Amino acid sequence: MNTKDEIRSRHRLSRAAMSQADLDAAGAALARHGLAWAAGLADGGHRTFAAYLGVGSEPPTQPLLAALHDAGHRVLLPVCEPDLALSWVYWTPASAFVRSRYAPIQEPAGERLGTSVMLGVTGIFLPATALDRSGNRIGQGGGYYDKFLAALTALRGSAATPEDNPVPTAAVVYDAEVLPAGSIEAESFDRKVAAALTPGGLVPLSTLA
Repeated sequence: MNTKDEIRSRHRLSRAAMSQADLDAAGAALARHGLAWAAGLADGGHRTFAAYLGVGSEPPTQPLLAALHDAGHRVLLPVCEPDLALSWVYWTPASAFVRSRYAPIQEPAGERLGTSVMLGVTGIFLPATALDRSGNRIGQGGGYYDKFLAALTALRGSAATPEDNPVPTAAVVYDAEVLPAGSIEAESFDRKVAAALTPGGLVPLSTLA
């Protein structure tokens, strides 16, 4: 089994070789399939979704953000804080972006909200560099999202009623980055993901494997 760093490095090299036309096509397809997933979760209403801004050769999420907004949904984007914490800012197409102080990403300017805002979220789009069909995820290596998902699980557990379900999650990757079950070593701090959102469509993952 390859290590997470080996898988991450290999996929970053593949991403770096993509053309602008490839990225544009991927962004349009991700927006289409991601909006369909959101519409299914929203059940005809206008809901709130957490997402992120894909930059460089990452799967482009800007078209998805715009599609969610145009459909009447609210969109939350992350802001990196000290100690691998995330806060959240509501995004619109008019939002300004600033360079993060703690990670090599662009973040939305605006009022920062804590994890409790996630109690009103219908679905979460996560960044990843690879997933396997067991639901294991490789992120960028910083650990922000593993810590966030653990905090969200604890928060929902403290506020939950017996009929509550976890917030649905879909990690955004390219088609070739969905690997066979068991390809990614699961560590104690990892949190499984329910689905992969790829340019080819939504891929349900077996989080019980």
